[in-house]
Amino acid sequence: MIISRLLSPRLLVLYSATTVAALAVTLVVPASAITPLPTPDPKPGTFGVEAVKSKEPPTGNARITTPGNGASFSTSPIDVSGICPTGLLVQVYNNGVMVGAVECEGGSFSVKVSLFAGENELTAEVFDEIGQRGAKSNKVTVNYQDTNLTSFGQLVTLTTNFGRRSAAAGTDLRWPLQLSGGAGPYAFSIDWGDGTPAELKSQATSGVVTINHTFKQAGIYQTNISVTDVNGVSAFLQVIAVSNGEVEASEEEEPAESGPIIKTLWIPAAATSLLLFPAFWLGRRSQMVSLRNKLLHDQEKYDESNPK
Repeated sequence: MIISRLLSPRLLVLYSATTVAALAVTLVVPASAITPLPTPDPKPGTFGVEAVKSKEPPTGNARITTPGNGASFSTSPIDVSGICPTGLLVQVYNNGVMVGAVECEGGSFSVKVSLFAGENELTAEVFDEIGQRGAKSNKVTVNYQDTNLTSFGQLVTLTTNFGRRSAAAGTDLRWPLQLSGGAGPYAFSIDWGDGTPAELKSQATSGVVTINHTFKQAGIYQTNISVTDVNGVSAFLQVIAVSNGEVEASEEEEPAESGPIIKTLWIPAAATSLLLFPAFWLGRRSQMVSLRNKLLHDQEKYDESNPK
């Protein structure tokens, strides 16, 4: 819903409340097992901003090549890979739920995703840098049977509505996750991909869990999140974090100077120019003295040869 508020005859501010899509599941995964992330209420005194997309959405799409259709697994997570348009974000969905994201590099992608018990329908979608969605990929159906799990309630699932989130470098990036199933307390291990040690976090119960991190430098970071419940059952989620800002250029050694070093020649050159005038004056004075002495000497000889 868009609410319009008239601030002046020439200024109209539009507030847009963004809804969060509910997590879709198939009959294999009951809807009650995964709780949608809540829609945050607007804060008093704040306004939304409407933006106009300035480019066409992606025309290409991803294609899942591994695993093959009909494959069966007894462990989770698994690797899902395929081909894609380079430079786009690839988000993988399992039974309609976003379970992993990765940047497409060199025309291909590979991401680890967790499986649900029973049948899993895998698809992939691509997104550009402003969040525009491309066409859906092919569907690949696989089965997951873990003999150690006797009911869905013991399976841990970790999902999010955001395959990619961004924040300015040096500011706090916050990421809401949806933790379902298993039994608490839960232990999180978060590798933010920027070289810092893995962050450990404890969560008493399932539900919405918000993780946060501050990146010191701008860049694109693959973030891996794993969670384990009290019974040792784990789930995994791979996403992309973007730290906005200027990328610091690496310091390079200055090339060695060849030929004359001009800086060291300025001092003697300057000194020479300062001494040039005194030297000229002294030389000129010496010349005048010599000439005067010669004239006096010649005058004395003339007087001696011509007495009065």
